Amino acid sequence: MQLSAWTSDLAAAGADCLTIFIDHDSNLVSEHIEAIKSQFSPDKALGILGGAANSSLEIPAKDDAHAKSILLWRLPSSNTESHKWREFSSKLAARLASLKAESTTVDLSGLMNKTGEIDIAEELALALGQAVYRYEEFKSKKKPARQINKIFFASTEDSSKSIERGEFIAQGINLCRDLGNKPGNACTPTYLADLALEMQNLGIKSSILEEKEMRELGMGSLLSVSAGSEEPAKLILMEYHGASDSTKPHALVGKGITFDTGGISLKPGAAMDEMKFDMCGAASVFGTVHAVAKMKLPINLIAVIAAAENMPSGKATKPGDVVTSMSGQTIEVLNTDAEGRLVLCDALSYVARYEPETIIDIATLTGACVIALGSHASGLYANDEQLASDILDSSSKTGDKAWRMPLWPEYDKQLDSNFADMANIGGREAGSVTAACFLARFTKGQKWAHLDIAGTAWKSGKAKGATGRPVRLLTDYLISRV
Repeated sequence: MQLSAWTSDLAAAGADCLTIFIDHDSNLVSEHIEAIKSQFSPDKALGILGGAANSSLEIPAKDDAHAKSILLWRLPSSNTESHKWREFSSKLAARLASLKAESTTVDLSGLMNKTGEIDIAEELALALGQAVYRYEEFKSKKKPARQINKIFFASTEDSSKSIERGEFIAQGINLCRDLGNKPGNACTPTYLADLALEMQNLGIKSSILEEKEMRELGMGSLLSVSAGSEEPAKLILMEYHGASDSTKPHALVGKGITFDTGGISLKPGAAMDEMKFDMCGAASVFGTVHAVAKMKLPINLIAVIAAAENMPSGKATKPGDVVTSMSGQTIEVLNTDAEGRLVLCDALSYVARYEPETIIDIATLTGACVIALGSHASGLYANDEQLASDILDSSSKTGDKAWRMPLWPEYDKQLDSNFADMANIGGREAGSVTAACFLARFTKGQKWAHLDIAGTAWKSGKAKGATGRPVRLLTDYLISRV
């Protein structure tokens, strides 16, 4: 689908369909009112169009009109909040993607000043990129391609930069969804490593640490997770340089457990197929790096992905085993299904060598976070107030919800062990909090935040599939660092 800004006469675009907006009081919202009225009879059409927000009506254009059809769309009321404009964009994008026309012109003129802080061109471009998304890689029969292939955003202002930004963020979200949806026999740690190397064509410097190198660095915690699998673990590093060498980088760290059986602490069989989504933290890092590189943001970014399979075998780590992390701290592994924190702690120790300005790790870490926040918000933990505030600002701005959770010393004590410096679980109570407390032990001296996306990274049931969250939140956070 090709998206373009259009500042010339509406008719000159030559689109098959013209999309125009009607406000809550049945007035045309356009700076091209006379040109639009020459295309259709407003009074008759408005009598048919429903009065509810986001109701729509497609009607034939006049015989001598420049378009074949007109799509009328009822706007929300003028005092609509940001989340309603995002809902508007999503619904309109789905409708545009389903048009039988090959092209449409969307008249955004007169709409720009109604949407508050929402950049409507960016929002629509982003929504359209997601509306056309399909995952059919392993289907022998693909659905027919969507008919519409050109959309012109008409306005007196040049919206090309906004459209481009929305497209690039949508590409990042869809890359994240692709990786999450890919089955575990295809999306392995080696596959993720190869993808990182391919992404060098975006101007990213990528390198891979193999298990031998990780062993030499003392990453006994990460390697304890891959011990039961025939798939070797990979520590994936991607570097994006958009600013001067003297500018401190921001760092993203992703949990990349490409399949999680639970190891010796085996999970129940029901819904275990969904454990292919346990690498969605890593997938969101890939998607964010893609978007940042395409936008050519003037920042420096370091991305580290700890990729491994968690499998049971005769070589697998056992409950009660003690392992030594890269930091030198020892860990009693009481539950091998609490493996995400075991790979992340070594990745967090490794990324500290780059002296980043901030570190954000992203992980489908705990079922306890799903119990606490459901599927609506990601759990946010941070050891720095300004970092937490900045992430929450991006959450509010994008609608990619996150909720601040406590990180108090009282919870940290639950990780005490009789046989090592700490245990990898803290008991039944506050499981998401104690998991964050565990990671905090490996980020001392760093401005660090943790996003637990166990409830938001994918959907179950009929709509099963990766959501692409929190790529948009992370991308907006990095844009705000410029």
